[in-house]
Amino acid sequence: MTNRPRRPGERLLDLLFPPKCAFCGRLLGPEDDGICTRCVQSLPWNGTAPRKLDFTTGAAAPLFYEGQVRQAMLRYKFNGAPARGAVFGQLIAEDLRKRNLLDFDVVTWAPLSSRRLRRRGYDQARLLASSAAEALGMEAQPLLKKIRQNRTQSGIASAEERRANVSGCYAVTDPALAEGRRILLIDDIITSGATVSECARMLMLAGAGSVQAASLAIRRREKDKLEPHEVTDI
Repeated sequence: MTNRPRRPGERLLDLLFPPKCAFCGRLLGPEDDGICTRCVQSLPWNGTAPRKLDFTTGAAAPLFYEGQVRQAMLRYKFNGAPARGAVFGQLIAEDLRKRNLLDFDVVTWAPLSSRRLRRRGYDQARLLASSAAEALGMEAQPLLKKIRQNRTQSGIASAEERRANVSGCYAVTDPALAEGRRILLIDDIITSGATVSECARMLMLAGAGSVQAASLAIRRREKDKLEPHEVTDI
């Protein structure tokens, strides 16, 4: 990521709590910004075109959901590591810039249910959206709410069952906020795309002009081929 000057308060915190890589947990060097040099070189960067998903103009992600990325995301979601969301969100923003996918005027996210939010203490997709929006000079807005508790998608194998599992789970908070807007919809991970497609469907039904999806990581398909990905400014 692009380095920025450290504020005095941040420098003091760095002395008390040395910053660590968001992926491997190693201590960061003075030239590192959120990710260590080793991870910049070794992570499974996604050089493929945005994925086609129903009700969206496409879904982009800087990384594939595998190996060290998968482990880092599991720690972020389930092991109480919300601070990683700042780094992950900046990666999403930088990936959108590189791909020139900036045709949106509002940023939102696929929300957790109130029950899971109470249990976890934070909404991981909201943190990503807030960080990405800030990096893009915007502010994330809550356009969606989860109105039905469902099984976790990770325990469901088939794409059809995943679509059925999220059907009717989301609603738009206020259709006036979505009507005519070009929306960037952020989720933490895209595997089958069922959650993102269902959220996008509800936004489009509310009158959104378009929905573009983004996440930190996306599941690699058999037909995906890892293409060269320029990461020198990460």
